[in-house]
Amino acid sequence: MSMADKSCSYFLDVLASKAPVPGGGGAAAMGGAIGMALANMVGNLTVGKKKYADVEDEVKNLLAKGSKIIDELKTLVDRDAEVFEPLSKAYGLPKDTPEQAAHKAEVMEKRSIEACAVPMDIMRKAYAGIKVHQRMGQIGTKLAISDVGCGVTFLKAALISGRLNVLINLGAIKDQQFIDSTREEMNKLLEEGCRIADETLALVTEKLS
Repeated sequence: MSMADKSCSYFLDVLASKAPVPGGGGAAAMGGAIGMALANMVGNLTVGKKKYADVEDEVKNLLAKGSKIIDELKTLVDRDAEVFEPLSKAYGLPKDTPEQAAHKAEVMEKRSIEACAVPMDIMRKAYAGIKVHQRMGQIGTKLAISDVGCGVTFLKAALISGRLNVLINLGAIKDQQFIDSTREEMNKLLEEGCRIADETLALVTEKLS
């Protein structure tokens, strides 16, 4: 069974234990999915209301995007665990001889590149989710506007957490081209995503005031 399909209590208990997975990556993906679900809740509360009839089609489109992001982030909870296992084994490889050290470095690089893929995906999905919140905050029902603020905060946290999980894996990689391209995308997602999240939170706060 997928980790995302188990109970919240089970997930938290395993997360708090010394088990290698889930870790920060899985928690980031799960937190992002929770944040995205909050935007969908606002959308579902908006659809069918006469007051918002003129934006109903757009809200439905946002709901479809949100549902897709939720499913993708749930999948990434498990993917994070899948890529961490071979990386953790690579850390235990011997390096007593030059040949062993070279082999370990090669395996570590390969596994670390694979391990970067998941938190990068988490960042991409979190960014996409933040964009949905941005629009939902503008056109969604004001009765649940605080939930847009809560949701975008979860996704901003997922974005930042995803970056931290990329950074820790970049340390074992020597491929400078990979490092440079990854950092470039990562920094763009972080800067733009945090900016939109902060603007959305400010909008929510203004509407609540």
